[in-house]
Amino acid sequence: MNGKIKSLLMVLLIAISLVGAGCVQQEDGTDTESKEVTVGYVLWDGEIASTNVIEQVLEKKGYDVEIIAVDAGALYLGVAQGDFDFTTSAWLPVTQENYWNQYGDQLVSVRNNLENCPLGLVVPAYVEIDSIAELNDNKEMFNGEIIGIDPGAGIMQNTENAIEAYGLDYKLISSSTAGMTAQLRKAIDDEEPVVVTLWSPHWSFGRWDLKYLDDPEGVFGQADNVETLARTGLEEDMPEVYDVLTRFHWTHEDIQSVMSDMESGMAPEDAAAKWIENNSEKVNEWLGEE
Repeated sequence: MNGKIKSLLMVLLIAISLVGAGCVQQEDGTDTESKEVTVGYVLWDGEIASTNVIEQVLEKKGYDVEIIAVDAGALYLGVAQGDFDFTTSAWLPVTQENYWNQYGDQLVSVRNNLENCPLGLVVPAYVEIDSIAELNDNKEMFNGEIIGIDPGAGIMQNTENAIEAYGLDYKLISSSTAGMTAQLRKAIDDEEPVVVTLWSPHWSFGRWDLKYLDDPEGVFGQADNVETLARTGLEEDMPEVYDVLTRFHWTHEDIQSVMSDMESGMAPEDAAAKWIENNSEKVNEWLGEE
């Protein structure tokens, strides 16, 4: 009898230990899964800055954050179909309007993280024209070229629209943000005229004396806001992450500080860490730890 009881107790203990182990694995697995966050962004200086900052802010909450750079179309698609949990890189309502029209009903607009961000065609202040409408009369001055960025960017489509609206005999040159600013720098160093696609905030306005060309046809529209967009279900799946995003908001001065350090040669993650260290009060507000 005692032997049977001992055997039964042994079986029960083994069963309990196995169930317990299974529960621990499940809990660990669930916890690990809930702590993994994937963020999409575009390779614009401001979006590199904001994404590296929000990455490190969420890491303070214990999240394992992966950031992935894509073009604008892939960004919206990625958030819409859940490949990305969110992005802080949505320029709306103007620049990325076509992507919003395509995917907006599958996205959650969390909030603006930055306001009043104009964009358009920009020249050095020493260039003696003030309007897009004057470009055709000065085609030789600019070699009939507008220096752009990556072809998937909304500002590139806006510029194509401007070429059509103003009847410009110009070619829009696709490049990258780095390529565009390199050509802008070279032209300014040589005191040569150049016209580029540009937006604010951007570190170049702090480095050089630049001006937007007037846009009497209103092709580039009103100033954008930069929005945080999330995948459907993020608020329910990751309420803590979503809560941080509802408070994530900063100023042109804030983001300009990060971009300036990046432009001076600091790695984006280091520039973000420096800003976070110097702005602990604002970061604590985002974290809900005021």
